Amino acid sequence: MHTPFKHRLFRATLLALVAATPLFSACSKDDNDEPTPDEENEQITTVMYTLTPVGGGTPVSVTYRDVDGDGGTAPTIGTLTLAPNTTYTGTLTLRDETKNPVVDTSAEILEEADEHLFVYEPTPADLLTVTRTDKDANNLEIGLQTRLETTAATTGTLKITLRHQPGVKDGSFAPGDTDVEVVFPTTVR
Repeated sequence: MHTPFKHRLFRATLLALVAATPLFSACSKDDNDEPTPDEENEQITTVMYTLTPVGGGTPVSVTYRDVDGDGGTAPTIGTLTLAPNTTYTGTLTLRDETKNPVVDTSAEILEEADEHLFVYEPTPADLLTVTRTDKDANNLEIGLQTRLETTAATTGTLKITLRHQPGVKDGSFAPGDTDVEVVFPTTVR
């Protein structure tokens, strides 16, 4: 026989699990490939930003990795180190490493480019300039491909946010919600 306390604990646990279930889903579409009204965010465990100096030079990469998600072990976050007064071409690669085989989430994002926008925010604002160079079918920027320009030697951070904007993408940060947000410590030297 259940005691009232155990019964309340069981109900509270069950309600918490039911409420948390949507948090473990990825963006999905129904069978006819139309967006569902309650589309969820992409499952992203790894973000890698690779920058190649224009005119030649050694590429620079920085990686964020959090395979077990919120509440697990701390994520691994690399430091982005760039040369001053240099222009780079950039490529973002995103993965879901909870799956076997690993899912290339950046390919899925490109397929649904009209629903996604990457936003780049350096701090301080004059740390560097990032320009998105790829566009979706509606001629709105995506941000998987970029052009990054540094200025003088300094330090700060670069925040990269992926906004999920099904049916509301307008080229700005505001509509939709966040699939992933990463802040890379950044040094220009």
